[in-house]
Amino acid sequence: MNKTCNAMILGGGGFIGNNLSYYLSQRGYCVSVFDRQPPATRVSGVRYIEGDFFEDRALDVLTDGQDVIIHALSTVNPGNSNQNYLRGYGGDFFQTIKLFDRLSRTGGKLLFLSSAGTVYGRYNDRPFQETDPLRPINHYGSVKACVETAMRAFNEQQGTHFASCRITNPYGPGQDYMKGVGFIDAVVKSVLHQQTLEVWGDGSVVRDYIYIEDVCAMIEALLRYNGSLQTFNISTGIGTSQNEIIQMFNRMGFKVDVNYQSARNVDARYNIANNNKIITATGVRCHTLEEGVVMYLKHLGMI
Repeated sequence: MNKTCNAMILGGGGFIGNNLSYYLSQRGYCVSVFDRQPPATRVSGVRYIEGDFFEDRALDVLTDGQDVIIHALSTVNPGNSNQNYLRGYGGDFFQTIKLFDRLSRTGGKLLFLSSAGTVYGRYNDRPFQETDPLRPINHYGSVKACVETAMRAFNEQQGTHFASCRITNPYGPGQDYMKGVGFIDAVVKSVLHQQTLEVWGDGSVVRDYIYIEDVCAMIEALLRYNGSLQTFNISTGIGTSQNEIIQMFNRMGFKVDVNYQSARNVDARYNIANNNKIITATGVRCHTLEEGVVMYLKHLGMI
């Protein structure tokens, strides 16, 4: 697939989608974004379409004239999915199957943005492999796993070209650090507002943090990938503990005041995804965590 292809980002108004819009448009793609509410800051040259994915006629708009669809939309998240799981299964999953059905008849490539942090479950002794059984521990991960299972069935039975991108813990420009969604953003928020950082447990929880530009680079490379693999971990393959991140900020001259709380049973202790497949397939390399954090802090004007 060449760089002049038409790419539609479903749910492109979010953190990943907005960064991806900019990244692809800078590299010659004709980018369209479909979302219920486009972002306040729009990317120059990107076409924005307001609409409701859950109306069937939206599928015509999404697929018309597009070479590839990047499915980044989710109406639930890890925090609320256990209360709103019916919306996840009855809405997100069901309508995505309709999109798959539409593409099986009209053609076109699709990349589904999944979640390495939630679909695998708890593997506390080693990095996840794409071939590992999926054992999600919340409904957000379960919905993602259901979509991936259906995706593989369409590829096998209808000959479609769908692939899944299991992303670990992205961070960087465009993320709303005030929400404290990820641990790096929680540290940034505590530093900027001189607040105490609450850590659930002893700070030994390990995650695979990936800079948002590296996420975009890997996804863009997969748009040009023509191999047979259908599932990729979008990750660095390197784990970093919460305490190591706190120490990194302290080394940079920031004082992070920490209050350790009792550990939560919903948090997996160890969450790293092996990235050998994506590196072998695309050759894309990641920034180190410190390089990415420095770029993020420069973007925020903190250094």
